[in-house]
Amino acid sequence: MLLVTGGAGFIGSNIVAALNDAGRTDVAVCDVLGHDGKWRNLAKRQLADIVPPGELAAWLDGRRLEAVIHMGAISETTATDGDLVIETNFRLSVRLLDWCTAHAVPFIYASSAATYGDGAQGFADDPSLAALKTLRPMNLYGWSKHLFDMALIERVARGDKLPPQWAGLKFFNVFGPNEYHKGTMMSVLAKRFDDIKAGRTIELFKSHRDGIADGDQRRDFIYVDDVVRVVMWLQAAPSVSGLFNVGTGKARSFKDLMLSAYAALGRKPDIRYIDMPASIRDSYQYFTESKVDRMQRAGYNGGFTALEEAVGLYVKGYLDSPDRYR
Repeated sequence: MLLVTGGAGFIGSNIVAALNDAGRTDVAVCDVLGHDGKWRNLAKRQLADIVPPGELAAWLDGRRLEAVIHMGAISETTATDGDLVIETNFRLSVRLLDWCTAHAVPFIYASSAATYGDGAQGFADDPSLAALKTLRPMNLYGWSKHLFDMALIERVARGDKLPPQWAGLKFFNVFGPNEYHKGTMMSVLAKRFDDIKAGRTIELFKSHRDGIADGDQRRDFIYVDDVVRVVMWLQAAPSVSGLFNVGTGKARSFKDLMLSAYAALGRKPDIRYIDMPASIRDSYQYFTESKVDRMQRAGYNGGFTALEEAVGLYVKGYLDSPDRYR
């Protein structure tokens, strides 16, 4: 049996779908379904169990698992409840790491590009403790993920016992089906699609930095299918452990993202640029781009979907479909 925490969430539910497609029905999901329709992310899936997080410790007691894929977290970058975020994102991760270590179970978990902060130290996934100590996440979410990365790498540095396989995945800007419950944390594409379809003008931020054009703020956008391929590769490569970036390695602009959506619909672009709120101008990231060579050296050769192709797949297969769910 496999356990996917956060399995009803965005990335987690796509992993569950891939496992089902690979013939695995012995998949248990640990998550809070709540009242926001998140259950729809699992409506097409076959599961062995759905475990509330508060019952996870008891559920794990005496159980044998093939792997733990830990995607569960409070992922809102605007989260402010420090105690709740640390309990959910850090302490639960430590407990799962301890359990996987004690029971010799592979442990694959979600870290985040938010651990890099403003990018001043670059975006290289250097797994050394010295390199990690230079990073300064800009929000509570990023710090909670960074704290766990540091705790795990500290164990590596000390030579402590660890699971037979462990992998931390620093996800960059992931977009794709089943993100609809995330509200303001949805991708810009998902948030703006209905406006594009309805013919309403799309608003993007002006640039407030010399040398960067309006709408040319850039991110490493990665389609969720590419993320899932990385996770499935790790499952099939039990000798691979480490801390890895999961991005395309190519930064693209928000304008490129929107133009790709217009092209997928065969519509003429209608974009207007508005002032960025003064409250976020000083901390706004103008550029993120992952370094992916470490993962490629470790054996990953699955490639990454080009932005225009990925947007086309998402728009035509899901956003512009009567059924948006995978």
